[in-house]
Amino acid sequence: METALKLNNVSKTYYLAGKTLRVLDDVSFSVEAGSTTAIVGPSGSGKTTLLGLSAGLDRSTSGTIELNNIPLGDLNEDDRAAVRNRYIGFIFQNFQLMPTLTALENVMVPMELRGEKNVRTRGKELLDRVGLGDRLTHYPVQLSGGEQQRVSLARAFANQPRILFADEPTGNLDAETSGKITQLLFELNRQAGTTLILVTHNTELAASTQRIIRLAGGRIIADEKQ
Repeated sequence: METALKLNNVSKTYYLAGKTLRVLDDVSFSVEAGSTTAIVGPSGSGKTTLLGLSAGLDRSTSGTIELNNIPLGDLNEDDRAAVRNRYIGFIFQNFQLMPTLTALENVMVPMELRGEKNVRTRGKELLDRVGLGDRLTHYPVQLSGGEQQRVSLARAFANQPRILFADEPTGNLDAETSGKITQLLFELNRQAGTTLILVTHNTELAASTQRIIRLAGGRIIADEKQ
């Protein structure tokens, strides 16, 4: 199988006020293309840091990370941004939509940044697929939390990413909305053949993936195939 992500002996250390804080400690694993993986663990276990390093949002202190067979350690900030724009989609707990843009405009932004054509048509199609075809001109403040997360799902898939990183995608949603968003996320992911890597406290969401990696104290304590 093709490998979408590979981490080898990755550590991340912060130096704060003369103290050393090791957030990740010698983490190694690889993720097969097209698979779904959940990263779980208590608060402070290093989950979000691991996600950020894997996506090239930050640099590891030691170890190597390959994303889509591209070694991230060799790249400068601009090159890492180009890799993210080309291969990666993101979904965040707090949606991170641009408040001054409509739902449609929010979905169009990543496609416009890539210089694609027919972005309005594709944006409408994506919002239709997430059930928001009638909310194209609404601004984030006019949408519920579940609707905002649907917009961010449509935006995440706009670039047809090879890998989708989701950080607590249901964290700000009630149980019912959470279930609907989870179903939609896996449906879109399956249709697109995307590799899904998500961080979550939601045990039901984690159980929906093919693999669960458990972190504690910055180390992997279990790696379970389901």
